[in-house]
Parts: sequence; C-alpha cells; structure tokens
Amino acid sequence: MKGWRSAPLIWVALALAIGVPIAAAATSEQLAWRGPLYILAGFAGIVALGLVLAQPLLIGGYLPGLSAYRGRRAHRWIGGALALAVVIHVAGLWITSPPDMIDALTYTSPTPFSPFGVTAMWAIFIVAVLAALRRRLGLRLRTWRIVHIPLAIVIVAGSVAHCLLIEGTMETISKAVLCVLILVATVKVMIDLQVWRKRRTLRGESVARQ
Repeated sequence: MKGWRSAPLIWVALALAIGVPIAAAATSEQLAWRGPLYILAGFAGIVALGLVLAQPLLIGGYLPGLSAYRGRRAHRWIGGALALAVVIHVAGLWITSPPDMIDALTYTSPTPFSPFGVTAMWAIFIVAVLAALRRRLGLRLRTWRIVHIPLAIVIVAGSVAHCLLIEGTMETISKAVLCVLILVATVKVMIDLQVWRKRRTLRGESVARQ
C-alpha cells in the first residue's frame, strides 16, 4: 500500500526534474536575442538532458508501474528520442553558426564546454547505431553490456559537464539539480546492476558445487 501511494510521487518528481529546467529556460531573457531556429536547437539540448535522466531510471527498474520488459522497451525508444534530440540540437546550431560548429566538431573550439558535448554526442550516436544493428551484428547480452556501459558513462559525464559549463538560457539551480540527479541515478544503477550480477554469479557457483 505504501509503495502504491508513493508511485505517483516518483512520476511527479521525474516530471518536475525534467520540466522545471525547461520551463525556467523558457523565461530566460536571453531568448529575446535569439532566432527561432537557435531557440529550437537550444531546447532540443535541454530535452536531451532530461532524457538522459530517464534512461538509468528505466533500465534500473526504478519507475513504478513499468515491468522489466516495458522498462527495457521504453529505454530503447527513449534512446532513439535522445539521439533525435541531439541531431536537432546540432543541426540547428550548425545552420545558425557553421564556423562555431566546425570548431566544436574538430575539437578546436575555445569554449570549454564544446569538447564534452561533442564527445557525448558521438557516444550517443555509437550506442544508437549499435542498438539498431545489435541483432545483425550478433551481439550477445554480455558483449552489449561491455560496450554499452562505458559509452553510457561517457554520455552522462560529457552531458553533465557540457551543461554545467554553459552559461546560457538554463537557470542555474534547476540545471544543477537535474545534473546531480542524473549522476546519482547513473551511479545507483551501476552499483545495483553490479551487485545483482555478483549475486547471480554466486548462486551459479553454489548450484555448481552442489
């Protein structure tokens, strides 16, 4: 009963964690000097950051009302939406300022946040392509995790660093809270999955000895 009552609160908390930074950015005074395409690109980046938070929560089974199967399916679909949001973010910035994007993509930009964002972008694209071709490539679950987990760490670390270093339309406190939540959720799912695997290994060894 207690878990049933707390389930809506978890979903509300997730909605606030993602929605508040978006709403705060929508009230930024800096938008008055930005064109529509630049604004679209910027908000696509904010949405992408919110989707990064949802990913570990889904794969870790922390969102109530979702079975493990539905959580994995949602994880894949949101991964695709994340890649699309990044494409919109990069494409919009490319159209509005090609020289800046060329510097960023070639790791020659003087801005400190650029290399983190670009590195996270490539990691997102690699994961998306491998996920789409996983069956054709014959990647087993163990191999997929060996590849996916380090890339996920790069995505989280790069995205958080990229976001925190940018002084743009996002409000400082809500942005920091979102980034902290992303880090906490990622660390927790990494620990939980590792513990679960160790327990499964110990059980297997115990059965084998018997």
